[in-house]
Amino acid sequence: MENFKPTKYTLKCVATGREFDDAGWILDDAECKSPSMVRAQYEKKQIEVKSENYGLYKFCDWLPVKRVLKGSSAPVTYKSEALAKHLGLTNLWITLSGYCPEKGVNMTTCSFKETEAYSVCARIDENEERILVVASAGNTARAFAKVCSDNNIKLLLAVPHDNLDALWFTEPLNDCVKLIACDKGGDYFDAIHLSNLALKSSKYYAEGGAKNIARRDGMSTTMLSAATTIGRIPDYYFQAVGSGTGAIAAWEANMRLIEDGRFGTNLAKLIVSQNAPFVPMYDAWRADSREMLPYDAKKARRDAELIDAKVLSNRKPPYGLAGGLYDALKATDGDIMVATNAQSKRACKLFKELEGVDIYPAPGVALATLIKKVEAGEIEKDACIMLNITGAGAEAAQKGRELWYLKPSKVFPLTVTDEEVISYVDTLF
Repeated sequence: MENFKPTKYTLKCVATGREFDDAGWILDDAECKSPSMVRAQYEKKQIEVKSENYGLYKFCDWLPVKRVLKGSSAPVTYKSEALAKHLGLTNLWITLSGYCPEKGVNMTTCSFKETEAYSVCARIDENEERILVVASAGNTARAFAKVCSDNNIKLLLAVPHDNLDALWFTEPLNDCVKLIACDKGGDYFDAIHLSNLALKSSKYYAEGGAKNIARRDGMSTTMLSAATTIGRIPDYYFQAVGSGTGAIAAWEANMRLIEDGRFGTNLAKLIVSQNAPFVPMYDAWRADSREMLPYDAKKARRDAELIDAKVLSNRKPPYGLAGGLYDALKATDGDIMVATNAQSKRACKLFKELEGVDIYPAPGVALATLIKKVEAGEIEKDACIMLNITGAGAEAAQKGRELWYLKPSKVFPLTVTDEEVISYVDTLF
């Protein structure tokens, strides 16, 4: 984009309120003594949404990006008719991320994780010589692989072996993208551990997960899409969560929208959901505990294997730190709910029948909990509801195409040593 200019912003530590400049790839406030998010404070207080040909970067006023990368697509929000009628709701809005060209959304990896990847990768300095490291349960890896491959950015992915079937692509990737995996039986937490070992090599640097402002502000485009389409901040926000980062991002976007002054003054009630039996954040929330409760590693791995929505299996989410999910739920009078595999399957089937788009199990979990709220009479029929459909359209994206799978360069045992990983990744690129 010829007239693209990076937006100006500072960083603010949530725990202390200290504001400081972004000196590059900052993930924490070095002066803060307790775990805390840092947030971007954008100079531009009223967002000016750009044209559709900007893709995700139509929201660049509130993205900490240095450039525009090719191939992005923004989430699309539309008013539901068939599903809303079925549920007896008059003001249900669906924010759709995925592949559905007829609705104007073209995320070819079919996941809202593209919103993160295009924002994070556009925050990287073009002269960066180190290699980006991303740990993922599947969808995030697929999104980062596509963006880095298309834009020639070096990337090392760490993914659990049991989730490798999520790494499908419609064409081969550039060899600037490499993959290592943790052995069968491992989960997302094991993949994070593997990525942390790789990061002990000076050739690599961490993407940062939830602490990366670009990741959260990229995901916040779902809320920005909803508010700028509807013309107001929704009353309710529904989303399934593994880490809760998307919901934290929605809360942060909501506060910016209040400051903007044109979209209302309410905080959307965050109703987030987990896929039973893997429900560590639900358990902590029910106990009103800021700290996560003990979760035996063996049981956690087994529970992660049992759920359909594998992307929701984060054992170490950004829950209790300042500015994390616990704070977001308290601030918005929100709640955590649970849906089973069977409930998610029924919700996915219903969405396909009524809205005409296939969705992944995770947004099926979110829809299932909306259905529960409606059936319990706990939601007003005329409330402005945003349903965040975080992945959709795989059937259309894959139809008639030969799929290409990214294979790991090496699969490491769960008990691997630092030296084994470092010596391997040092010669990988």
